[in-house]
Amino acid sequence: MLTQTKVKLHTLLGDYPNVKAFKSGQIKSDIVELDFDDVKVPSSAFKPLVREGKYDLGELAITTYLLAKTYNKPYVLIPATVMARGQLHTLAYNPERGTMTPKDLHGKRIGVRAYSVTTGVWVRGMLQELYGVDFTKIQWITFEDAHVAEYKDPAWVQRAPAGREITKMLLDGELDAAILGDKFPDPKLKTVVPDAEAVNKTWAETHGGMPTNHLMVIRDQISRTRPDVVREVFRMLRESRALDTASQGPLDPYRFGVEPNRRAFETIIEFAHRQSLIPNKFSVDELFDETTRALET
Repeated sequence: MLTQTKVKLHTLLGDYPNVKAFKSGQIKSDIVELDFDDVKVPSSAFKPLVREGKYDLGELAITTYLLAKTYNKPYVLIPATVMARGQLHTLAYNPERGTMTPKDLHGKRIGVRAYSVTTGVWVRGMLQELYGVDFTKIQWITFEDAHVAEYKDPAWVQRAPAGREITKMLLDGELDAAILGDKFPDPKLKTVVPDAEAVNKTWAETHGGMPTNHLMVIRDQISRTRPDVVREVFRMLRESRALDTASQGPLDPYRFGVEPNRRAFETIIEFAHRQSLIPNKFSVDELFDETTRALET
């Protein structure tokens, strides 16, 4: 009987509790060897992943993957969520310059790192669905381009002057609001959505789970020629996630398999298309190949 050779995968992955056992080598494999790149902030390496094909296996934001697929980058999605969260608590304003709620956003200047970042796509889509906010009536101010070089921002997006910083512009009143991430860099800042965490929870309960941010992708040539490697990576990630019991439950953010993630995928595809990120709406099944589509929990 022939034995397949062990495959070494140059890998991009952040430090999260749900992947700790995967990264530490606690989860063993006879056919996969993982070579982790020393990158402190995984999103900083998304550009070399999709522009240069730097990694064999990598964490990638779902919107970046949709853009990568649109422009035929050589990766395929693995339905293994490594980062997910509520989104509306990331949208901040400075209360020293007056109050702001979602109904006040039309005509305002809102900062975001890049128009294509997945958190921004979720926030715009959720604001539209929950509060009737028309994202085309907002001036979006960005600070960098998309990870995928071929993508160009729509007309309602403007680049901040070179050298400017998003938080300072918000504090100085040059921005009316900004998408800043999980933890605000200044304690005076408040969420534009009142009681945002409660709204996030309700969204998750009524939309098939917490919004998905980052999943894993693998080089499509590996998936075609070594489906056993793909299945092994999925097994290792799943077993690593099972060892992290802190966030498991009915709103488990780290969902594995196509079906548990299907509604989140459908939603982000719809939002990305509506927001002029992708020209055509993929079906969920188109995001995968024969091997990765079959991966289940």
